Amino acid sequence: MESPVRVLVVDDYEPFRRFVCSTLRKRPALQVVGETSDGLEAVHKAEELQPDLIVLDIGLPTLNGIEAARRIGKLSPESKILLISQESAADVVQEALALGVLGYVVKAHAGSELLAAVAAVLEGRQFVSSGLSGHSFAHAVDERATDFWHGEALTSLVPEKAEITRSHEVEFYSDDAAFVVGFTRFIEAALQAGDAVIVAATEAHRKDLLAGLQAHGVDIVSATEQGRYIPLDAAETLSSFMVNDLPDPVRFFKVANDLIAPAAETTAGEESRVAICGECASILWAQGKVDAAIQVEQLCNHLTKRYGMDILCGLLQTSVHREEDKEIFRKICSKS
Repeated sequence: MESPVRVLVVDDYEPFRRFVCSTLRKRPALQVVGETSDGLEAVHKAEELQPDLIVLDIGLPTLNGIEAARRIGKLSPESKILLISQESAADVVQEALALGVLGYVVKAHAGSELLAAVAAVLEGRQFVSSGLSGHSFAHAVDERATDFWHGEALTSLVPEKAEITRSHEVEFYSDDAAFVVGFTRFIEAALQAGDAVIVAATEAHRKDLLAGLQAHGVDIVSATEQGRYIPLDAAETLSSFMVNDLPDPVRFFKVANDLIAPAAETTAGEESRVAICGECASILWAQGKVDAAIQVEQLCNHLTKRYGMDILCGLLQTSVHREEDKEIFRKICSKS
């Protein structure tokens, strides 16, 4: 693309709007020329700016995204529209596509699909989120869209051989005490099953987990000496693979591989594996680094597929307030 693509971003939730804008700005060809949180204001800005592309949420105040798209189609007919929403109902998607909207991305998949969707829409091709692939209108992620950015697909960084997947779950805890109880149960069950456990938590949580496990009769000292219990500082772990406030996939998988390989050697029996529990995403979300938190969870999905491991992501309620935010994490983790 020789000239910049002018983009208008519309979302009523400011942290997610920041995530969209920061993701778009990774591509020099994309220029964010306007932002708004209101549906009616989006119509006015579209008419005023005549952007090349509008990334538009559906759940907006004053005017919902579907109606906004309908009006924008008349006032700025050259603007291509990419809807991005928590809504995944087939009838809603179908209604959007019937308006001439080319792209539809479910928010839970935005971290991995947004740029590919933008590329497809700008080329005049339809893109429907992989989360909706069970419906007749859906298309798989178009590899040409990824190639359009001359970028390396995230999955290419993961070893090719896949093993049986266990699970990647997210739990929301009301306070620190509930967090410790939840993680203690997870760690205790994993150790009893013969698994090794990697724990990435704050210093305060690690101390409370040690006390809780010992109170439950777990010989955590022996497990640590055997290399089956590996406690890590969450902040230090994050610093080992974060680059410019985002997780670097190459560094992430190198750090993970360097931890998992020796831990796996300590497990007993064919069914024994490595389990991971941590609060890295919670820390990032609390810092307002929404896109980074989402990408960390998506990278963890790849770990479950590669190693067939259990991963527990713990988030404090104080970090994630809205039900919409919680649903984003649940959907990301459910795709492992």
